[in-house]
Amino acid sequence: MFLEDSSQPYPDVAYEGNTMELPLHKRNLRVLWFGNFFIGVGISCFTPFVPLFIDTLGEFSKQELSFYSGIVVAAPFLMMALISPVWGRLADRKGRKLMLLRSSLGMSIFTIATSLVTNVWMLLIVRAVFGLFSGFISNSIALMAVQVPKEKSGKALGTLNTANVAGMLFGPIFGGTVVSFIGYRSLFLISGSVSFLVFLLTLILVKENFTPVAKGQTRSIKHVLSTVSKPHLILGMYLATLIVMTTEFAVNPIISLYVRDLLPTDWNLEFWSGVSAAAPGLTTIICSRRLGTLGDRVGTHKILIFGLIIQLSVYLPLAFVNAIWQLIVLRLFIGVANAALLPSVQAILSRNAPIESTSCVFAYNQSAQSIGMVIGPLVGSSINGFFSFRYVFFATMAFSSINLINVLINTRKQKDTDNE
Repeated sequence: MFLEDSSQPYPDVAYEGNTMELPLHKRNLRVLWFGNFFIGVGISCFTPFVPLFIDTLGEFSKQELSFYSGIVVAAPFLMMALISPVWGRLADRKGRKLMLLRSSLGMSIFTIATSLVTNVWMLLIVRAVFGLFSGFISNSIALMAVQVPKEKSGKALGTLNTANVAGMLFGPIFGGTVVSFIGYRSLFLISGSVSFLVFLLTLILVKENFTPVAKGQTRSIKHVLSTVSKPHLILGMYLATLIVMTTEFAVNPIISLYVRDLLPTDWNLEFWSGVSAAAPGLTTIICSRRLGTLGDRVGTHKILIFGLIIQLSVYLPLAFVNAIWQLIVLRLFIGVANAALLPSVQAILSRNAPIESTSCVFAYNQSAQSIGMVIGPLVGSSINGFFSFRYVFFATMAFSSINLINVLINTRKQKDTDNE
């Protein structure tokens, strides 16, 4: 699961003590793996059940439930899109560890606060403020991107991705089980406590050898793009990230409603919703590190194209399922695509970003990711509200087709190893 030990120092990687000790980036990878796992659990244990929880806060029509579900899911990501560049510039000046602490503590406080809401508007406000403090995963990626050797970035970031995905896999099943026995509000209390545990792990165990960038020397993304050899590639990866998250989050908020439509009764609805939401995570865990390692050898851009082709092949049959087992099986294939997509984008950005501006580059990628998380739920809930669940998958097919064209255009001159 983790990177193998290396006895040879890498010139751009921090070590502690003599060269026989474990490199700092490998120690941090172990800690951040568990941190990302718990954050993934904390986020995903609630997201699939947003429509069902909102339904407990009042009487809503199908259109109202779809609308409120969309904006509640989208709100934290809108805030994240707006604030991420600010956090990214601050990370370049103050350090990535500080951003990890800020994020995990803030998420803990406002997840617990969610347990106190009594109407949909309170829920919307609390989730929006929650978004202002998110960013643990993106800062973990930025920290590893500057510490890990470039030729191993695909493997390292693929390994880190398995943590978040494992949490996303376990979270919905855990959330569905907790909700079934002790209710939604207890779930928020448990989830907030998990985020606080991540805060403590980060505070005590994560180490960073950080050289701050002076306030007046902090680079804007415009300046960064003017200094890199392939600005079109970075912009293309931002667009790829935005579309990947748009397609994923167009589906996620309506999964529980789709499951309810497929089941003959509401018996164990939360459980099957959790299983359906978590299914892609299982195959992503199995494939992510393997595809990252393969990308380091044959070309990360090729793995990215492979993932988009898998996506396109699965979305059409998803529109025509008529049984819960069919939905789950097809979503397992979505997990294979997920294992190839964002880790490949992150590895390409890592290899092409100036080390002194890594946090800035990844912060804007986080903004692109967050914008996709805003657009996706709004598109998915709108299509479902006016048409049906099945038309959502036609829309995601269109998005994936656009993304494939984008990636083919912007990576056509990449070398096989991506290490230019």
